[in-house]
Amino acid sequence: MRVAVVTLLPGMFSALTEHGVSGRGISAGLLELSFCNPRDFCRDKHRSVDDKPFGGGPGMLMKTEPLLAAISAARAKLGGQEIRKPRCIYLSPQGQRINQQKLTELATLEAITLVCGRYQGIDARVIEAEIDEELSLGDFVLSGGEIAAMALLDALIRIKPGALGDEGSAAQDSLTDGLLHAPEYTRPQLHEGKAVPPVLLSGDHAAIARWRKKQALGVTWLKRPDLLEQLELSREQKELLEEFKKEYWTDRV
Repeated sequence: MRVAVVTLLPGMFSALTEHGVSGRGISAGLLELSFCNPRDFCRDKHRSVDDKPFGGGPGMLMKTEPLLAAISAARAKLGGQEIRKPRCIYLSPQGQRINQQKLTELATLEAITLVCGRYQGIDARVIEAEIDEELSLGDFVLSGGEIAAMALLDALIRIKPGALGDEGSAAQDSLTDGLLHAPEYTRPQLHEGKAVPPVLLSGDHAAIARWRKKQALGVTWLKRPDLLEQLELSREQKELLEEFKKEYWTDRV
């Protein structure tokens, strides 16, 4: 997978490329990453990349011509003849919220251009002409799109085959099947009077799997009931969830 990032701050991405799972994945060639800086396409002596919005108001916008030139250069880096027009994504608080389903879809693409806004954003005509879709981390505003782009890239890399030490890890991540992950425990077996659930020490793999399914449903019900509303639960899942609810309320009587 090839990704070209349009950003005024390419140095920020060292947090992604030099550390952790994402750094190892990029070093292993699971994702090729390149950058295009609009400042490199400025023609004035000050290399200014912002301009005032028409109509007045606070803040500035990214300058249109350098941004368009950087987007064009980013696509050229990715395209060649085999990919004429890679999908161009603008990281924006006005975009669709990124979820695991969207990540799975994006992971199938050969190439993506990511545009990181700064200041108050970018000219609406650039969005209309060049942007295929807008994506957001959530309903809040960041200083720029770089952090959102890094989060997106990190999430994409970890679901690529070979990114994680255990190939089953990504498949068991929260939200992969629409549910949150079941609680996990490690040593010590007893901590401040609280013990690990006995089923996890039983060695009964079928019982452990059933417990984890039930806990995943229960944790989702407690923390993110909105996710359950989007799922068509099987008969088994409904029974497990009802069992969890009974145990939950019994423990609190």
